[in-house]
Amino acid sequence: MKQRLFTGCGTALITPFDSETGRVDLLFFERLIRFQIENGADALIVAGTTGESPVLTVEEKRLLFETAVRAAGGKTPVIAGTGSNDTGTAVKNCNEAEKKGVDGLLVVTPFYNKCTQEGLVRHYTYIADRVSAPIIVYNVPSRTGVNILPETYRALAEHRNIVAVKEANGDISSVAKTRALCGDSLAVYSGNDDQTAAIMALGGKGVISVASNVIPRKMHEITRAALKGDCETSAAIQREYQQLMNLLFCEVNPIPVKAAAEMMFARRLPLRLPLTEITAPNREKLKNEMKSLKLLDNDDLLC
Repeated sequence: MKQRLFTGCGTALITPFDSETGRVDLLFFERLIRFQIENGADALIVAGTTGESPVLTVEEKRLLFETAVRAAGGKTPVIAGTGSNDTGTAVKNCNEAEKKGVDGLLVVTPFYNKCTQEGLVRHYTYIADRVSAPIIVYNVPSRTGVNILPETYRALAEHRNIVAVKEANGDISSVAKTRALCGDSLAVYSGNDDQTAAIMALGGKGVISVASNVIPRKMHEITRAALKGDCETSAAIQREYQQLMNLLFCEVNPIPVKAAAEMMFARRLPLRLPLTEITAPNREKLKNEMKSLKLLDNDDLLC
Protein backbone atom coordinates (compact mmCIF):
# COMPACT_ATOMS: atom_id res chain seq x y z
CA MET A 1 0.00 0.00 0.00
CA LYS A 2 1.42 3.36 -1.02
CA GLN A 3 1.87 6.15 1.50
CA ARG A 4 -0.95 8.68 1.34
CA LEU A 5 0.29 12.16 2.14
CA PHE A 6 -3.07 13.53 3.19
CA THR A 7 -6.80 13.39 2.64
CA GLY A 8 -8.88 16.55 2.68
CA CYS A 9 -7.73 20.08 1.96
CA GLY A 10 -4.14 21.02 1.29
CA THR A 11 -3.54 24.77 1.12
CA ALA A 12 -1.36 26.10 -1.69
CA LEU A 13 0.17 28.82 0.45
CA ILE A 14 0.87 32.34 -0.72
CA THR A 15 4.39 33.64 -0.10
CA PRO A 16 4.39 36.92 1.84
CA PHE A 17 6.96 39.54 0.86
CA ASP A 18 7.92 42.50 3.02
CA SER A 19 6.41 45.64 1.48
CA GLU A 20 9.56 47.69 2.19
CA THR A 21 12.47 45.32 1.56
CA GLY A 22 10.81 42.94 -0.89
CA ARG A 23 12.26 39.97 0.98
CA VAL A 24 10.29 36.91 2.01
CA ASP A 25 8.63 37.65 5.35
CA LEU A 26 9.28 34.42 7.23
CA LEU A 27 7.73 35.65 10.47
CA PHE A 28 4.41 36.39 8.78
CA PHE A 29 4.69 33.14 6.84
CA GLU A 30 4.79 31.30 10.18
CA ARG A 31 1.69 33.15 11.30
CA LEU A 32 -0.11 32.17 8.10
CA ILE A 33 0.79 28.54 8.78
CA ARG A 34 -0.59 28.75 12.32
CA PHE A 35 -3.80 30.20 10.92
CA GLN A 36 -4.06 27.27 8.50
CA ILE A 37 -3.44 24.61 11.13
CA GLU A 38 -5.86 26.19 13.59
CA ASN A 39 -8.54 26.24 10.89
CA GLY A 40 -8.31 22.64 9.77
CA ALA A 41 -5.89 22.59 6.85
CA ASP A 42 -4.89 18.98 6.18
CA ALA A 43 -1.63 19.79 4.36
CA LEU A 44 0.57 22.77 3.55
CA ILE A 45 1.91 23.21 0.03
CA VAL A 46 4.91 25.55 -0.08
CA ALA A 47 6.44 27.30 -3.10
CA GLY A 48 3.87 26.16 -5.60
CA THR A 49 2.26 28.32 -8.26
CA THR A 50 0.24 30.23 -5.65
CA GLY A 51 3.48 30.77 -3.73
CA GLU A 52 5.03 32.50 -6.79
CA SER A 53 7.66 29.80 -7.19
CA PRO A 54 9.04 31.13 -10.52
CA VAL A 55 10.31 34.28 -8.80
CA LEU A 56 11.72 32.66 -5.66
CA THR A 57 15.44 32.07 -5.36
CA VAL A 58 16.84 28.68 -4.42
CA GLU A 59 17.77 30.02 -1.00
CA GLU A 60 14.32 31.53 -0.43
CA LYS A 61 12.71 28.19 -1.19
CA ARG A 62 15.02 26.44 1.26
CA LEU A 63 14.10 28.96 3.97
CA LEU A 64 10.39 28.56 3.24
CA PHE A 65 10.60 24.76 3.44
CA GLU A 66 12.60 24.91 6.65
CA THR A 67 10.21 27.43 8.20
CA ALA A 68 7.11 25.45 7.21
CA VAL A 69 8.46 22.19 8.61
CA ARG A 70 9.35 23.88 11.89
CA ALA A 71 6.05 25.76 12.15
CA ALA A 72 3.98 22.67 11.31
CA GLY A 73 5.75 20.76 14.05
CA GLY A 74 4.76 17.40 12.63
CA LYS A 75 1.05 18.22 13.02
CA THR A 76 0.37 18.84 9.35
CA PRO A 77 2.30 17.45 6.35
CA VAL A 78 4.44 19.91 4.39
CA ILE A 79 4.65 19.40 0.63
CA ALA A 80 7.32 21.27 -1.33
CA GLY A 81 6.94 22.60 -4.85
CA THR A 82 10.07 21.28 -6.55
CA GLY A 83 9.29 20.89 -10.25
CA SER A 84 11.30 22.16 -13.19
CA ASN A 85 11.33 21.82 -16.97
CA ASP A 86 14.87 20.49 -16.58
CA THR A 87 14.76 16.97 -15.17
CA GLY A 88 18.16 17.23 -13.49
CA THR A 89 17.22 20.49 -11.80
CA ALA A 90 13.97 18.96 -10.58
CA VAL A 91 15.97 16.17 -8.91
CA LYS A 92 18.24 18.72 -7.22
CA ASN A 93 15.22 20.71 -6.04
CA CYS A 94 13.61 17.58 -4.63
CA ASN A 95 16.76 16.48 -2.83
CA GLU A 96 17.24 19.94 -1.27
CA ALA A 97 13.64 19.95 -0.05
CA GLU A 98 14.05 16.47 1.41
CA LYS A 99 17.03 17.71 3.40
CA LYS A 100 14.74 20.27 5.02
CA GLY A 101 12.42 17.51 6.22
CA VAL A 102 9.38 17.97 3.98
CA ASP A 103 6.85 15.17 3.84
CA GLY A 104 6.20 15.19 0.12
CA LEU A 105 7.09 16.73 -3.24
CA LEU A 106 4.81 18.50 -5.73
CA VAL A 107 6.38 18.15 -9.17
CA VAL A 108 4.83 20.01 -12.09
CA THR A 109 5.05 18.71 -15.65
CA PRO A 110 7.89 20.14 -17.78
CA PHE A 111 6.83 23.46 -19.29
CA TYR A 112 7.87 25.47 -22.35
CA ASN A 113 10.15 22.80 -23.81
CA LYS A 114 7.20 20.40 -23.23
CA CYS A 115 7.45 16.71 -24.05
CA THR A 116 5.55 13.66 -25.25
CA GLN A 117 3.64 11.27 -23.00
CA GLU A 118 6.69 8.98 -23.14
CA GLY A 119 8.80 11.96 -22.09
CA LEU A 120 6.52 12.49 -19.10
CA VAL A 121 6.92 8.87 -18.01
CA ARG A 122 10.71 9.08 -18.31
CA HIS A 123 10.87 12.49 -16.59
CA TYR A 124 8.87 11.41 -13.55
CA THR A 125 10.47 7.98 -13.34
CA TYR A 126 13.95 9.53 -13.41
CA ILE A 127 13.01 11.83 -10.54
CA ALA A 128 11.15 9.19 -8.54
CA ASP A 129 14.15 6.83 -8.74
CA ARG A 130 16.32 9.49 -7.05
CA VAL A 131 14.13 10.62 -4.16
CA SER A 132 12.71 8.99 -1.05
CA ALA A 133 9.78 11.34 -0.36
CA PRO A 134 6.46 10.60 -2.09
CA ILE A 135 5.68 12.59 -5.23
CA ILE A 136 2.47 14.33 -6.25
CA VAL A 137 2.41 14.88 -10.01
CA TYR A 138 1.05 18.32 -10.90
CA ASN A 139 -0.91 18.57 -14.15
CA VAL A 140 -1.85 22.14 -15.14
CA PRO A 141 -1.89 22.34 -18.96
CA SER A 142 -3.24 25.92 -19.01
CA ARG A 143 0.16 27.00 -17.69
CA THR A 144 2.53 24.36 -19.01
CA GLY A 145 1.14 23.44 -22.43
CA VAL A 146 1.34 19.74 -21.49
CA ASN A 147 -1.54 17.49 -20.47
CA ILE A 148 -1.10 14.08 -18.86
CA LEU A 149 -3.37 11.38 -20.29
CA PRO A 150 -5.08 8.77 -18.08
CA GLU A 151 -3.03 5.99 -19.68
CA THR A 152 0.14 7.87 -18.72
CA TYR A 153 -1.05 8.10 -15.12
CA ARG A 154 -1.50 4.33 -15.14
CA ALA A 155 2.15 3.93 -16.14
CA LEU A 156 3.34 6.46 -13.55
CA ALA A 157 1.27 4.84 -10.80
CA GLU A 158 3.42 1.72 -11.06
CA HIS A 159 6.29 3.56 -9.36
CA ARG A 160 6.27 3.24 -5.58
CA ASN A 161 7.24 6.89 -5.04
CA ILE A 162 4.56 8.40 -7.30
CA VAL A 163 1.52 8.46 -5.06
CA ALA A 164 -0.88 11.13 -6.31
CA VAL A 165 -1.79 13.76 -8.87
CA LYS A 166 -2.94 17.34 -8.48
CA GLU A 167 -5.30 17.43 -11.45
CA ALA A 168 -5.96 20.89 -12.87
CA ASN A 169 -6.78 20.08 -16.48
CA GLY A 170 -10.44 20.91 -15.93
CA ASP A 171 -11.62 17.70 -17.61
CA ILE A 172 -13.92 15.73 -15.32
CA SER A 173 -14.24 12.91 -17.86
CA SER A 174 -10.47 12.38 -17.83
CA VAL A 175 -10.53 12.26 -14.02
CA ALA A 176 -13.15 9.51 -14.18
CA LYS A 177 -10.97 7.56 -16.62
CA THR A 178 -7.86 8.05 -14.47
CA ARG A 179 -9.72 6.75 -11.44
CA ALA A 180 -10.92 3.72 -13.43
CA LEU A 181 -7.43 2.91 -14.72
CA CYS A 182 -5.44 3.59 -11.55
CA GLY A 183 -7.79 2.80 -8.68
CA ASP A 184 -6.10 3.21 -5.31
CA SER A 185 -2.59 3.15 -6.79
CA LEU A 186 -2.81 6.90 -7.50
CA ALA A 187 -4.68 9.38 -5.29
CA VAL A 188 -6.37 12.22 -7.16
CA TYR A 189 -6.56 15.72 -5.69
CA SER A 190 -8.55 18.44 -7.38
CA GLY A 191 -6.32 21.25 -8.59
CA ASN A 192 -9.31 23.53 -9.14
CA ASP A 193 -11.33 24.73 -6.16
CA ASP A 194 -14.55 24.83 -8.15
CA GLN A 195 -14.27 21.14 -9.07
CA THR A 196 -13.54 19.83 -5.58
CA ALA A 197 -16.94 18.30 -4.83
CA ALA A 198 -17.25 16.76 -8.30
CA ILE A 199 -13.80 15.18 -8.31
CA MET A 200 -14.27 13.83 -4.81
CA ALA A 201 -17.60 12.32 -5.84
CA LEU A 202 -15.57 10.31 -8.36
CA GLY A 203 -13.28 9.07 -5.60
CA GLY A 204 -10.81 11.93 -5.32
CA LYS A 205 -9.04 12.25 -1.97
CA GLY A 206 -9.19 16.03 -1.60
CA VAL A 207 -8.06 19.33 -3.06
CA ILE A 208 -4.90 21.39 -3.26
CA SER A 209 -6.59 24.70 -2.83
CA VAL A 210 -6.04 28.39 -3.50
CA ALA A 211 -9.27 29.46 -1.79
CA SER A 212 -8.21 27.84 1.47
CA ASN A 213 -5.72 30.65 1.97
CA VAL A 214 -8.76 32.63 3.11
CA ILE A 215 -11.39 29.95 3.84
CA PRO A 216 -9.42 26.95 5.15
CA ARG A 217 -12.19 25.79 7.47
CA LYS A 218 -14.81 25.76 4.71
CA MET A 219 -12.55 23.95 2.22
CA HIS A 220 -11.79 21.41 4.94
CA GLU A 221 -15.54 20.96 5.51
CA ILE A 222 -16.20 20.43 1.78
CA THR A 223 -13.64 17.64 1.69
CA ARG A 224 -14.60 16.08 5.03
CA ALA A 225 -18.22 15.78 3.95
CA ALA A 226 -17.20 14.19 0.64
CA LEU A 227 -14.85 11.74 2.35
CA LYS A 228 -17.75 10.65 4.57
CA GLY A 229 -19.87 10.04 1.49
CA ASP A 230 -22.08 13.06 2.12
CA CYS A 231 -21.85 14.51 -1.38
CA GLU A 232 -24.96 16.65 -0.86
CA THR A 233 -23.39 18.61 2.00
CA SER A 234 -20.06 18.86 0.19
CA ALA A 235 -21.73 20.32 -2.89
CA ALA A 236 -23.90 22.67 -0.84
CA ILE A 237 -20.90 24.24 0.90
CA GLN A 238 -19.09 24.57 -2.42
CA ARG A 239 -22.09 26.31 -3.97
CA GLU A 240 -22.15 28.77 -1.08
CA TYR A 241 -18.55 29.79 -1.81
CA GLN A 242 -18.64 29.32 -5.58
CA GLN A 243 -18.69 33.03 -6.39
CA LEU A 244 -15.69 33.64 -4.14
CA MET A 245 -13.82 30.81 -5.87
CA ASN A 246 -14.64 32.37 -9.23
CA LEU A 247 -13.43 35.79 -8.14
CA LEU A 248 -10.18 34.34 -6.82
CA PHE A 249 -9.43 33.53 -10.46
CA CYS A 250 -10.75 36.73 -12.03
CA GLU A 251 -7.12 37.56 -12.77
CA VAL A 252 -4.03 35.36 -12.91
CA ASN A 253 -3.44 33.39 -9.72
CA PRO A 254 -2.15 34.44 -7.17
CA ILE A 255 -3.08 38.08 -7.87
CA PRO A 256 -6.66 37.87 -6.50
CA VAL A 257 -5.93 35.59 -3.53
CA LYS A 258 -3.16 37.90 -2.35
CA ALA A 259 -5.60 40.80 -2.57
CA ALA A 260 -8.12 38.77 -0.57
CA ALA A 261 -5.50 37.95 2.06
CA GLU A 262 -4.52 41.61 2.26
CA MET A 263 -8.11 42.52 3.09
CA MET A 264 -8.55 39.69 5.61
CA PHE A 265 -5.32 40.27 7.46
CA ALA A 266 -5.10 44.07 7.00
CA ARG A 267 -1.56 43.83 5.72
CA ARG A 268 0.20 44.68 2.47
CA LEU A 269 1.10 41.52 0.56
CA PRO A 270 2.93 42.65 -2.57
CA LEU A 271 3.57 40.50 -5.61
CA ARG A 272 6.83 40.20 -7.50
CA LEU A 273 7.04 41.22 -11.12
CA PRO A 274 5.91 40.24 -13.65
CA LEU A 275 2.73 39.89 -11.56
CA THR A 276 0.98 43.16 -10.76
CA GLU A 277 -1.68 44.16 -8.24
CA ILE A 278 -5.34 43.45 -8.88
CA THR A 279 -7.34 46.05 -10.81
CA ALA A 280 -9.58 48.35 -8.79
CA PRO A 281 -12.90 47.01 -10.19
CA ASN A 282 -11.93 43.40 -9.43
CA ARG A 283 -10.71 44.32 -5.97
CA GLU A 284 -14.08 45.92 -5.26
CA LYS A 285 -15.98 42.85 -6.47
CA LEU A 286 -13.79 40.61 -4.34
CA LYS A 287 -14.20 42.85 -1.31
CA ASN A 288 -17.99 42.91 -1.64
CA GLU A 289 -18.17 39.13 -1.91
CA MET A 290 -15.92 38.66 1.10
CA LYS A 291 -18.09 41.10 3.08
CA SER A 292 -21.22 39.16 2.12
CA LEU A 293 -19.55 35.99 3.42
CA LYS A 294 -18.50 37.79 6.63
CA LEU A 295 -14.81 37.15 5.98
CA LEU A 296 -13.75 40.69 6.84
CA ASP A 297 -15.35 40.92 10.28
CA ASN A 298 -12.64 39.33 12.43
CA ASP A 299 -9.92 41.71 13.60
CA ASP A 300 -8.02 38.98 15.47
CA LEU A 301 -7.28 36.52 12.67
CA LEU A 302 -3.53 36.40 13.10
CA CYS A 303 -3.09 37.69 16.63
